[in-house]
Amino acid sequence: MAKLIARRIGLMILIMLVVALLLFIFNEGDPKLIARSVLGPYAQDEQLEAWILKNGYDRHILIRYFEWLGRLLVGDLGQSVIYKRPVADIFWDRLINTGILAGITFLIMVALALVLGVLAGMSEGSPRDRFISVLSIATTSVPEYASAVILSGIFVFHLKWLPGTSSMMAGFSWIELILPVSVLTLYGFGYIARMTRASMAEVMTTHYIRTAVLKGLPYKRIIMRHALRNALIAPFTVIMLQINWLLSGVVVTEFAFGYKGFGALLLEAALRRDIFVIEACGVAAVFVAVFTQTIGDLGYTYLNPRIRFK
Repeated sequence: MAKLIARRIGLMILIMLVVALLLFIFNEGDPKLIARSVLGPYAQDEQLEAWILKNGYDRHILIRYFEWLGRLLVGDLGQSVIYKRPVADIFWDRLINTGILAGITFLIMVALALVLGVLAGMSEGSPRDRFISVLSIATTSVPEYASAVILSGIFVFHLKWLPGTSSMMAGFSWIELILPVSVLTLYGFGYIARMTRASMAEVMTTHYIRTAVLKGLPYKRIIMRHALRNALIAPFTVIMLQINWLLSGVVVTEFAFGYKGFGALLLEAALRRDIFVIEACGVAAVFVAVFTQTIGDLGYTYLNPRIRFK
C-alpha cells in the first residue's frame, strides 16, 4: 500500500508539472501580450519592449517557468492587473469562500444522493425506484442558470423568504448560502444518485447477496456490510469528480447570486485578461483535479482490495 501511495504521489506531481508548464506557455508564451495586458491596450511598442526587458521576459521561457514555479512555492502569485494588488491577497479569500460553499454543497449532495440511490437500487423496478429515477433525471436536466432563476422567482420574489444575492456585504450569513447551495445540490445529486442506484441494483443480484438472504441474515446487515461497500465503487469516481466541478464549475451559480468566490474570480480574470490571476486559478484547479483523482484511485483499493494499480 505504501508503494502504491508513493507511486500515485509521484505521478500526481509529474502531471501537475506538465500541466503547469502548458498553462504557463499558454499565458506567458508571448511576452508582448503580457506587457500589453499590464500596460494597457494603448501602450506604444517602445514601452512594451522596455517593460519586457525590465521584467526579464526576454529570457528563455523554460527559465521563466522554473522561476515562476519557485515563486509559487513561496506563495508569490504575482500582481493583479485588475485590482492592482498582489494576487495572493485576493485569491485565498475567494478560494476560502468557494471552499465554504462547495463543502456544504458536497456534504448535502453526496448524503442525499447516496441515500436515494441505495433506496432505489434496493427495490429495482418498484414505484419508489421509478420516482427517485425520474426525480434524479429531472433535476440533472435543468442547468444551474435555469434553476437559479426558478428558485429565485419562488423564494425571493413570490414568497420573499430569502435574499436574492449572496454577496455577504454585512458579513457571513448562513441564510445567503441557502439558494446557491440548493441550486448546486439540485444539479449535482441526480447523477450520483443514478450511478449509485445502478451499482446497488447490480450488487443486489449477485450470488453472495442471494446466499446471505437465504441464510437468514438480517436484511439491514446484508445491505450495510455486504452490498453497500461494493456498490460504492462506481459512484466513488463520480463523487470525486464532483469536487472538481464544485471548485471551478460553479461560475454560473456564483455569478447569478453575486457570490464572491473562486469561480467568479476566474470569470472576471478571463474577461479582463488578468494573466496572473488566471495562472493562480489554473494551478489551483489542476491541483484539486489531480489530487482528487489520486484519492479516487487509492479509494478503490479500500473499497475493493482485489483492485491493484500497476
